Amino acid sequence: MGQALALAVSAVLLAGFYASMAYGLGLIYGVLRVVNLAHGGMIMVSAYASWLLFTRLHIDPYLAIPIVMVVFFFIGMAIYRGLVRFLPRGAAGGVQSLLLLFGVWLVLRNVMYLLFGGDDQAVRTSYSTASVSIFGNSYSLNRVLVFAISLVVLVCLQQWLSRTYTGKAVRAVTQNPDSSTLVGIDVERIYSLTFGVGTALAGLAGVLASTLFAFNPSFGSGELLKSFVIIVLGGLGSVVGIALGALVLAFAEVGSIYVVPSYLTAAVGFVLLVVVLVVRPGGLFGQKVLR
Repeated sequence: MGQALALAVSAVLLAGFYASMAYGLGLIYGVLRVVNLAHGGMIMVSAYASWLLFTRLHIDPYLAIPIVMVVFFFIGMAIYRGLVRFLPRGAAGGVQSLLLLFGVWLVLRNVMYLLFGGDDQAVRTSYSTASVSIFGNSYSLNRVLVFAISLVVLVCLQQWLSRTYTGKAVRAVTQNPDSSTLVGIDVERIYSLTFGVGTALAGLAGVLASTLFAFNPSFGSGELLKSFVIIVLGGLGSVVGIALGALVLAFAEVGSIYVVPSYLTAAVGFVLLVVVLVVRPGGLFGQKVLR
């Protein structure tokens, strides 16, 4: 029982990080219907930004979060205004957006290789090895902080989308962009804002990742794939669905320790994804899909 409780707490803490890295991808896809393949690259670049701010300017990674998010917000808006908004809508635009944003990811990765080489980097603070006790078991302080930040982001996103005019405009554009135009909503502005916020959330995920893992320019591919699994599991209904999808994936991976070898744990999420797509294509917490 004690071991099961320890694994459950570990899964919840892991879900916090998983949710943080999926919020941005889910928001952009939910509003623009664009799979942002540059999302993993943004997470990787943000991890390097956190490392540079810490090693060169001695700014704690958690204190660097507002700086990184603001910078990445404007980077996201620039990518939308300079590239994404020129793509056609519909199925053809979806294919082109995949190719375009995959190209952006390749550019980001190769630029990082040129600037920093392929060596692993890590952010090591004075509290990197600190731990806290939960139910009699010790857990990394950084993992607890990441979970707390992810929870705060969840609440802020939910409040923004449900209580502010801009958030309600985002929800309206998600449901019907043409009707939103008729009632005076600037759809292009909402698209640009959403892409900026989604990229800022990728920046947040990169900073949090830098406190937990070593990284190099290839970092981010696994995070992108898991983010995609999470938004499919959670459906596109709300950010709460993304958080629940992250929780399901984390529990599936942690629980699989008892069933499969450790080197197959990463594949558990993709098996779960296939099952969900077959049984409930709208996601575990999304709307049903009519066949």
